[in-house]
Amino acid sequence: EPLTMAANSSGKMALMLLDHIKANKLGAALIYIAVVRGSKRTVAAKHVNKKLLRREQVLQEIRLLQNLDHPNLVKLLDTYETASSYVLVLEMADQGRFLDYIVSWGNLTEEKVALYLRDILEALHYLHSWRIAHLDLKPENIVVEHASSQPVIKLTDFGDAVQLNPPSSYIHPLLGSPEFSAPELILGQPVSLTSDLWSLGVVTYVVLSGASPFLDESLEETCLNICRLDFSFPEDYFQGVSPAARDFICLLLRGEPERRPPAASCLEEPWLQPRSLSSSDSTLNPTQPPALSPSRNHCGAHLDTSRLISFIERRKHQNDARPIGTIKAFLHSRLLSQT
Repeated sequence: EPLTMAANSSGKMALMLLDHIKANKLGAALIYIAVVRGSKRTVAAKHVNKKLLRREQVLQEIRLLQNLDHPNLVKLLDTYETASSYVLVLEMADQGRFLDYIVSWGNLTEEKVALYLRDILEALHYLHSWRIAHLDLKPENIVVEHASSQPVIKLTDFGDAVQLNPPSSYIHPLLGSPEFSAPELILGQPVSLTSDLWSLGVVTYVVLSGASPFLDESLEETCLNICRLDFSFPEDYFQGVSPAARDFICLLLRGEPERRPPAASCLEEPWLQPRSLSSSDSTLNPTQPPALSPSRNHCGAHLDTSRLISFIERRKHQNDARPIGTIKAFLHSRLLSQT
């Protein structure tokens, strides 16, 4: 089966037309920012090392992306193959990663957080309607585009995504940091579509507070905190965050997958309802994020993003390629000792 999207030379032509500018290391892949010489379009070229990932895994990601079309998902533009890599040419979000965008603009409010989360939930609702679980929802896989007057949030990196056709007992092989992973992934139990909703709950906690809800001094303790649902809302981190926002996080961070609401239900939550733009923003500057009018569901105060800077730096230096399957016995023994 050819790796290119069509049985022609389009992939090879894309290879000739790309100028690599810089790269970010991401597990088994290198993400290059590139420019197509003819159109000057900026794209992202994901180079997957053949030694670290099997061809069938890459083809699975390609098949999924070829069938997906949604404004809140990064599009696959082309594919090609080199001697050492499989390459996916992807749409490039001009504002970069989600948390970098938040920190660079500042002036973060709950209204804006709700706007961003709605985009993510629209993407998840679309994926889940196809029975596709992303299974790697974390800040690094959320990017921002400013193609219109409002920022558009998009999900990317479908290397772990899988179609869960019922009845499904798929167990996901978890690698690396478990910080955003649901308890069922950590315990080696079957995953579900709502595994993504747990991850979104952790992302929401991080954006609102700048802190990670389950992170501990060791990988084992972090996993144990997740499985025990051991998290809280320290007042110095959540000062100014509304009870409705905290309730939304608790709604998603439920241990049993079947008790978490689906993405469609989350979109109906009062805290996430879109608010009309204030009259002062009738003429929007397309280079700036929109200001949303206050509502009874949101606090209008600016949220402290200073901790997010440290969070971003820590994640940049974190190795996400460590297998954690060996700690399952430890977790089971510790959890059993608590019962």
